[in-house]
Formats: sequence, C-alpha cells, structure tokens
Amino acid sequence: MSAGMEADLPIADGIVIPGSELWFTASRSGGPGGQNVNKTSTKILLHWSCNTTTALPEPLKQRLVRRLRHRINAEGVLLVQVEDTRSQQQNLQIARDRLAELVRQAIAEPKRRLPTRPTTHSIHRRLELKRQRSRTKAMRRRPGPEE
Repeated sequence: MSAGMEADLPIADGIVIPGSELWFTASRSGGPGGQNVNKTSTKILLHWSCNTTTALPEPLKQRLVRRLRHRINAEGVLLVQVEDTRSQQQNLQIARDRLAELVRQAIAEPKRRLPTRPTTHSIHRRLELKRQRSRTKAMRRRPGPEE
C-alpha cells in the first residue's frame, strides 16, 4: 500500500481533499498488454476515508455518504478502481479525476421540485376518456330486465 499522496485534490469552491487523506494501492491489471501486464502493477485502487475526512462539513459529509452508500465499504472508505491505461501514473490521475467528479456530484444541492398543476385541457381530456371508457364497458354488459 502506498502512503498518502502529497497533492491535494480540489473538488469545488472552497472544498479540497487533503492529499494526506488519499492513498492508493497498485496491482497487476488484467486484459491486453502483452508481457508488460505480467511485469508491472498498473491497476490503481484509490482509497478515501469519507467518514473521517476534514474536507467536508458535516451536512455535506452526510449527503455524500447517503448518495454513495453503495460504493463505500464497511470501514467507511470510498474506493475508485482504474485500469484504463498501461501507465500507473495515468491511471492514478484518472482515479483522482473520477473521485473528484463522484464527490462533486454527490455533494451537489438537489434541485427543489416545483409542484405543478394539470392544465384545464388535460383535465377535460382525462374526464372525456373516462366517459368513453365507461360507455365502452357499459356496451359489453348484458342488458338488464328494464332495458
């Protein structure tokens, strides 16, 4: 396991994940790559303990954990795995970018839904369709004694 990475990871205005909170592990990548795949550890697993981070205020941290609960393991660590390229450094940069985008999307303020009303025309159309359906079903019934 590699020690903390020195470079901080900017997320949004005023939000930066300190490099000391990020760490990564490298392992051999699968897939194409010839003999290089058997010799080098290019697959990157980027770890970030979002439960103990100092980068986010508590409300944002709770929103992040709630939205990314399926990606966070039992220890509260968010994992990002990348094995896109044959270069460990490129994969590490891609993993950092993906983590930043994940966090950015997770902490974004949800848009408030504005309640809407159906238009007058749509109400009339719905009621007319109900009347048509009622007439259709009435025609299927067996005539009663008064008819």
